[in-house]
Amino acid sequence: MGILSYFKQPKVTKLAWKVWQRNRDVFSKTYRVNFIPPFLEPLLYLLALGFGLGYFVKEIEGLSYSVFIAPALISISVMNSAFFECTYGSFVRMYYQKTFAAIIATPLNLDDVIAGELIWGATKSLINGGIILLVVSAFGLVNFSLALLILPLSFLGGFLFAGLGMLFTAISPNIDSLNYPTFLLITPMLLFSGTFFPLSILPKAIQTLAFVALPLTNLVSIIRGLTLNSLGWLQLFNLAWILIFSIVLAILSINLMKKRLIE
Repeated sequence: MGILSYFKQPKVTKLAWKVWQRNRDVFSKTYRVNFIPPFLEPLLYLLALGFGLGYFVKEIEGLSYSVFIAPALISISVMNSAFFECTYGSFVRMYYQKTFAAIIATPLNLDDVIAGELIWGATKSLINGGIILLVVSAFGLVNFSLALLILPLSFLGGFLFAGLGMLFTAISPNIDSLNYPTFLLITPMLLFSGTFFPLSILPKAIQTLAFVALPLTNLVSIIRGLTLNSLGWLQLFNLAWILIFSIVLAILSINLMKKRLIE
């Protein structure tokens, strides 16, 4: 299988929504448990970091620390929701529960199954991003003139991280191997993407590397611009980067997963 075949356009049909509906139905049965962590996590971060550590930090780039990290909390939730849904969640459905094998016994094809998983991962990001947006809004940390645009952006960002997660699911020999991208990629992104301190304090070369190699950096930049009602050419670049890599990762992950499932 040549390299170019991994970028072949998948044959996704409208039946992919059936996979999304199946995951939605499972989620709806345990929604109370699923809503508690996305609500409590940003609340704890805000109390411990935004208001606790923020008492000593006072101000960053003309902003209170709680206002500075609020967009980061939304962005981190978008990343985690989609990535972990399409790594550990998808791996369990694929390998342990044999859900994928059962679905492809129906008229759905493999491309539909993986596309449905990606869309569901993005939907989880939309749900959790919306919850955190409500939490930070309750503390008056968001300018609402543009903040509602965070919702569609959460879905788009979630689709990118869903594709990234599915890519690792496709190449991981077992579920324990998923710890590698978690600790070697997700954790560094959480810390070094302009989340808890501004990238401006770092050398220019590292700032550029962060925008090019760490997807969360681009998402944080746009969401911070939306919450502060301050958008410019940088955020336009960020959006273009997210759009392009969302498509590339989706195509690549679908083809890699199809190869794995067929073999």
